Amino acid sequence: MTRLVVGPFNRVEGDLEVKLDISEGQVVDAWVTAPMYRGFEQILEGKTPGDALVIAPRICGICSISQSVAASRALADAMSLTPAPNGRLAANLVAAAENLSDHLSHFYLFFMPDFTRPVYEKRPWYDDVAQRFAAVKGAASQQFLPARNRLLHVIGILAGKWPHSLAIQPGGTTKAVDQGERVRLLAVVSETKRFLERVVFGDSLEAVLALETTAALKEWAGRHAASDFGRFLAIADDLKLDGLGKTPGRMMSYGAYPGDESLWLARGVWENGVQSQLDLTGVSEDPASAWLSGGPGHPFETDTLPDADKSGAYTWCKAPRLSGGVAEVGALARQSLAGHPLAQAILKQSGSTVFGRVVARLIEAARLIVEMDGWIGGFRLKDEFCTHGKMPDEVQALGTTEAARGSLGHWMVLKGGAIHRYQIVAPTTWNFSPRDARGMPGPLEQALIGASIQEGETTPAAVQHIVRSFDPCMVCTVH
Repeated sequence: MTRLVVGPFNRVEGDLEVKLDISEGQVVDAWVTAPMYRGFEQILEGKTPGDALVIAPRICGICSISQSVAASRALADAMSLTPAPNGRLAANLVAAAENLSDHLSHFYLFFMPDFTRPVYEKRPWYDDVAQRFAAVKGAASQQFLPARNRLLHVIGILAGKWPHSLAIQPGGTTKAVDQGERVRLLAVVSETKRFLERVVFGDSLEAVLALETTAALKEWAGRHAASDFGRFLAIADDLKLDGLGKTPGRMMSYGAYPGDESLWLARGVWENGVQSQLDLTGVSEDPASAWLSGGPGHPFETDTLPDADKSGAYTWCKAPRLSGGVAEVGALARQSLAGHPLAQAILKQSGSTVFGRVVARLIEAARLIVEMDGWIGGFRLKDEFCTHGKMPDEVQALGTTEAARGSLGHWMVLKGGAIHRYQIVAPTTWNFSPRDARGMPGPLEQALIGASIQEGETTPAAVQHIVRSFDPCMVCTVH
């Protein structure tokens, strides 16, 4: 038995370290450490409720819109306020633009460059992939970065700036849209759609979204090998990524993108091929392995109290649990619960693995850009974009959404007109959870078991692929 510590990881937002026990060339146990404490939950205590809209988005510069959405929904819940339909559409568009940007950034800048490592030099696809996806120098990033820059104009038009916009409010958005801006939004979406069809998929989005089985996906990959998605599928087939980084497969989504009557992406739990309702009263956080004092409890009832000298702890990350069990979050969970047949087929065939997580994010990217077009057309330009309400002095309120990496919740308790408690449970907190009081590891710690370690590797390729398939955002993890 040998021990290997991997970290810090590059191309990761925040600090991350992974400790591995290795026997006969395989990982037999893993501990995931988030070593940087930040303290946003303590900063929010004592502030006026509206300050959450200013402070919470500054947790992260990558998914600040998601933090804005969750904070605004917590405040709306506190006021029993229904956002204006136009404001709801605008918030959906801004959140979708950020999540779509995250999905593509993950694929082009964070995930695919790992296949240009020297360990893969003898693979038949290596030369093409190295030319295409090499970090900074690769041809793909030269095409992708201008496309992402153009996509982010959606946020500029609707929210003024990115990151850390104040446009998203409990009652909608502060910025109305005129006819000229609607035309500009449609143009940006059209350009992004062309990038997806020409570069990412090499096929129409309709054809990609019509793929319903893994067999159909494999057949499609053979016909579109020159696309970037096709390149990934060829690599995944060669390296058997559908068997790498497997978790127990209990998937959760809070749901996202509200419509007139329901969420576009459904809320629920997916386990063993069965979809069930999500009971948010079952969410808890356990600090047993964290440098934090206190015991497990619901976010409305627990505090964040640092204890840097705590014996037996190894991370600043709490252990979120759903009804006492581990849950994985992310695009694969969302798309399965939303009823996409390919996501469901992947989960049923191989479970949640590196392959499924990446495929689901790209499928979601295609679905998002199609839906964004419809949301833009749904604006009623003469109607209001924001409603208003009165904040009570004492209340418990919850705001949830889906960031690119998964389920994000803000639990807020007001007393005497000020924030008494504010607990944030972020996607990477779920996925990079440490062991709880019963010794149960989190999703990533379980996914790393069985990963192969080549002789002499100090930053094992398999470990990198597994970690990056979750797209960690560690500054959100320990906020």
